[in-house]
Amino acid sequence: MEKFDVIIIGSGAGGGTLAHTLAETGKKILIVERGDFLPREKENWEPHSVFIEGRYNPGEEWLDKNGKSFTPGTHYFVGGNTKFYGAALIRLRKEDFEELKHYDGVSPKWPLTYEDFQPYYLKAEELYSVHGLRGEDPTEPPENSPYFNPPLSHEPRIQEIFDQIKESGHKPFPLPVGIRLNEKNREKSQCVRCDTCDGFPCLVDAKADAHTTCIRRALEHENVTLKTGVKINRLLTSGRKVTAIEGEESGKPITLEGDLIVLSCGAINSSAVLLKSKNDEHPNGLANSSGLVGRNYMCHNNSAIVAISTKKNPTHFQKTLAVNDYYFGADDSEYPLGHIQLLGKVKKEMLEGDAPALTPGIALEEMADHAIGWWITSEDLPDTENRVEISPEGQIILHYTQNNMEAHERLLKKLKKMLESCGTHTHIFPSSIYLSKKIPLAAVAHQVGTCRFGTDPSSSVLDTNCKAHDLDNLYIVDGSFFPSISGVNPGLTIIANAIRVGEHLKKVL
Repeated sequence: MEKFDVIIIGSGAGGGTLAHTLAETGKKILIVERGDFLPREKENWEPHSVFIEGRYNPGEEWLDKNGKSFTPGTHYFVGGNTKFYGAALIRLRKEDFEELKHYDGVSPKWPLTYEDFQPYYLKAEELYSVHGLRGEDPTEPPENSPYFNPPLSHEPRIQEIFDQIKESGHKPFPLPVGIRLNEKNREKSQCVRCDTCDGFPCLVDAKADAHTTCIRRALEHENVTLKTGVKINRLLTSGRKVTAIEGEESGKPITLEGDLIVLSCGAINSSAVLLKSKNDEHPNGLANSSGLVGRNYMCHNNSAIVAISTKKNPTHFQKTLAVNDYYFGADDSEYPLGHIQLLGKVKKEMLEGDAPALTPGIALEEMADHAIGWWITSEDLPDTENRVEISPEGQIILHYTQNNMEAHERLLKKLKKMLESCGTHTHIFPSSIYLSKKIPLAAVAHQVGTCRFGTDPSSSVLDTNCKAHDLDNLYIVDGSFFPSISGVNPGLTIIANAIRVGEHLKKVL
C-alpha cells in the first residue's frame, strides 16, 4: 500500500490552501476530494440550471432536529464550496477575537488574538487576489499595508446608491472581493464582470476559488497528488495516532495511509467523519474526550433582501459595496447588529421560489430588472445543543435553533431605513417593497464551530495549532475551529488559518 507523508481530506478553502502552503516542502502529499472537477460548461452561468434544477448539488439528504429530510446547499467538487461562493473575503474585526456581549448571550474570547492572525490575513489577501481599500470601513482591524489590488469600481447604478448612502450619513466602503480583475488593462484581466458570479461557478476561472488559486499550483509540484471521487467514511486509530483512512472509490473500498492526517471536509462533514470513526479506544468518536465534536455549530443569521425600485438596474457585477455602521451597535442598540453587503445580480429565477403560483415569467423578469439584492449577516452564538449527530443508518442529523434574532431583526430595519433615506429609487408604485427571506437551515455555506480550538482539552477539541488534543497526527483546517462566528463571512479567516497551520506544519514535518 502506498503511504504518504501528509493526507489532506478536502480541497476547499482550508484544505486547498494548506496543500498550496505545504507543496514546496517536498513531502509526499495526497489531497483526497469526494467530488470531481466541476465541468466547465455553459450551464455554469445559467440561473435556471444552478438555482432551479440544482445541477451541481450532490443530491444528498440530511435530517433536521425533528427528523425531517432536507437537501443541503453544499457542493462536492475540487475547490469545495469556494467554486460557488461570492468571494467576499473580509477579516474578522479585532474585537471579534475578544468576548462580546450580544442580545442573546456572549460571544466567547478566542485563544488567539487578531495580532496572531494579522500576518496570515495579509498573505491570504495576496494569494486570493482580494481587491479592497484600507481606511474606508469604520470597523476594519489594524493593517499598515494596503490591499495588493485596488477596490472594484462601482457600475453607474451602484455608484449612485453608494453616493446616496454616504450622503445619508453612513460610511459605505468597497467590499473586499477575491477576483482576477484588471480594470486598467482589460486584456490582462480574466474577469469579464459578468452578472453570474455570486452563487455560480466561474466559467472563465476568474473567481479566486481554492481550485484555481491553490490546487492547480500545488499540483505543479511532483510531490503532490490529487485523488478525486473518494468519499472518506472513517479514520482508524491505534492509541493516539490515526493509522489509516477508510473510504470508497467508485463504490469500492479504499484504504489510505499517511503519517499526518488533515481533515478539511467542512465543519459538518469533518465532525461527521470523527463521529463515525468511534472505536473501543474512542467510544464517543475521535478527538471527542471533551464531548464537543459536532457541538456549537454556527452558520450566521443571514437574510437575502431584494429592494425593488422604479428605476432599472442595468448593473452586471453588483457585489462591490458594503456597510458596517451597525456592526457593533447603534444609537438605539446597545449590542452588535451585524454586516450589510450587496448581493450579486438578482435574476428572475432567484425570485421564482418565493413568487405566488402561476406568476408570469415576464412579471418576474420585470421585477429582477428593477431589483437590487442585499445580504445582511448577524452573529449567531455558540450553543452546545446546535450540533451534528449521526443517525444509526449513518445519515447526518443537523440540530439547529436560531438565536440572537433580535439583532438580525434590528439590522433589517436599519437597512430598510437606510435605503428609504436614499430617495425614491427604493419605492415602487408608490410604496417601498422589500422581499426579505431568512436563509433556511439547508444553506450551510457559513458552517463553523463544530471542533473549536482552545488551550483546555476539556472545553475544546483542537489546540491552538488546530491539532486534535486527543491524537498526535490529526489536524483540522476548515471552519470547524471557530469558537465564535463574528458577523462577517468566514472564508478569509479559514484561508488565513490554513496558511498559519501550514507554516506550523512545515516545522513539524
